[in-house]
Amino acid sequence: MSTGTHERAQEAGAAESHGLPDLPGDTALTIRIPEANPLVRAGFPAHVTVLYPFLNESLFTPSTHDDLTDLFAARPAFTLTFGEFRRYPGVLYLAPAPETPVRALTESLTDRWPQAIPYRGIFTPPLAPHLTLANDEGPDTCEAAYDALESRLAPALPLTSHVSSVHLIVTDGPGKGWRDLTTYRLGTGVSRPRETDVGPNRP
Repeated sequence: MSTGTHERAQEAGAAESHGLPDLPGDTALTIRIPEANPLVRAGFPAHVTVLYPFLNESLFTPSTHDDLTDLFAARPAFTLTFGEFRRYPGVLYLAPAPETPVRALTESLTDRWPQAIPYRGIFTPPLAPHLTLANDEGPDTCEAAYDALESRLAPALPLTSHVSSVHLIVTDGPGKGWRDLTTYRLGTGVSRPRETDVGPNRP
């Protein structure tokens, strides 16, 4: 298995980070941050989750990809800087700055597809945008272990990543890993033609 294929198979978004059960056909929309891959100890490539879960793959219609293409095309590319360690219980992560572009993408998606509830509604409010670095320590060891890990990783910060695409990934169920479905470009400003846009009075 190639390195790229292995990374895609292991990419698990918020599911692996926070112990939510993955269902067959679950999809997620994520931003990959390759600059941070050398810092990650969590067993999957560096990424920021935009929306997990999105629609189950079985619910996709012919227009779903077109709608996603249009939504992301209307949003500009942006740059994220990661310079601050933060923690959730059992999780060490980097906070992106600014958060606003990521939150705006999530809000656009949930406005269009209100049935896609972030983290299945388990976290209220939903988790803030984050890049998971480590999530394998228990409550008795996490503080000391993550203090030490922060000390080792701190010289690599801050790091900056230009974000120009969002990846749609899918899983076949628990333990099956994740694979790519497609990639959407940000900021193209180009909408895909629709059947309703074509007719005798339309170009």
